[in-house]
Amino acid sequence: MKDQNFCNSQCPLTRAIGSIGNKWKPLIVHVIRRRTIRFGQISAHIPLITRKVLTEQLKELEEDGIVNRTAYKELPPRVEYALTTKGMALLPIVDQIQDWYVQFEMQQK
Repeated sequence: MKDQNFCNSQCPLTRAIGSIGNKWKPLIVHVIRRRTIRFGQISAHIPLITRKVLTEQLKELEEDGIVNRTAYKELPPRVEYALTTKGMALLPIVDQIQDWYVQFEMQQK
């Protein structure tokens, strides 16, 4: 559930953290990357996240315009997720966070 204090803040950094600042959202963005992917595939790539939390996080990412959800009227139902232009703009930032961690982990060894 989103913290409305973050969403309603006048500070751009605070609002950005409200959109992507938990442990799952950057991972979800990283998994989706530049492809269309189904819920089960995302879940398989992030085995520690529960289906309930993944559903909530995807819904919030969709509300923030980061992820596009496409539901097909088929039996069985099919839903696919893809990054929007706004979501694609996050990829270099997610990559930089990963690079930052790797760089400092290597220094520790």
